[in-house]
Amino acid sequence: MFRRLPEAAGPPVSFTIDGQPAVGTEGDTVAAALLAYRIREFRTTPVTGARRGPFCLMGVCFDCLVAIDGLASRQACLVPLREGMRVETRQGKREPGR
Repeated sequence: MFRRLPEAAGPPVSFTIDGQPAVGTEGDTVAAALLAYRIREFRTTPVTGARRGPFCLMGVCFDCLVAIDGLASRQACLVPLREGMRVETRQGKREPGR
C-alpha cells in the first residue's frame, strides 16, 4: 500500500484529477499524487481496453500515461506536480490532435 513517510510531507499543491479538485504535496510526481488518492487505473489500452497503472515508476514502461494540462501521453511518474495542474486519466484510443 502506498503511504507517505511523515518526514517527507511538503507544502500542499492544488490540482485537478478528471475535473475534480485535489490536493497533493510539493515534491510529488503526478503518479505519486494519483496513487495517494487511491487512483490505480491511469488509462486503458486502445485495442483491448486493458487497464493500466504505474508499474515501474521510473519512466521505462509507459503504463502511467495521462493527459496533463491538455498534453496527451505524458508519463505521470516523471512529471513533478505543480499548482493548478489539470490531470486527466485516459480511456481507450485518444483522438488525433489531442
